[in-house]
Amino acid sequence: MTEQPYEKDIQTPEKLEIDDPENFQFHAAYVVYAEAFDRTSDSETREELNQFVLDLKNGKISYETFYREVAPFRKLDVPRPERFTMQTQRKKDWRKKTQRQDRIKRHKK
Repeated sequence: MTEQPYEKDIQTPEKLEIDDPENFQFHAAYVVYAEAFDRTSDSETREELNQFVLDLKNGKISYETFYREVAPFRKLDVPRPERFTMQTQRKKDWRKKTQRQDRIKRHKK
């Protein structure tokens, strides 16, 4: 008798198909849920996501709470923009500098 090694009988949760395109707020939340659900393979995480979207659909939690709870599961691939620096100077200093450069150019000939 050949028995398979011990396998877990835990089924992975399936994505809920409860989208409502006519309700924009819920549709946007469902898109966030679907992206987070597709990116993870952990069954516990998927169960949590399912519970969050069900609670939102049933009005048990607000949209703000939903996004706060789902945020750790979202992986946004938006690169952080580099900081832009600009050096400034006063008009008086700029004039002084350009006059000096002009004087040097004039006498350099």
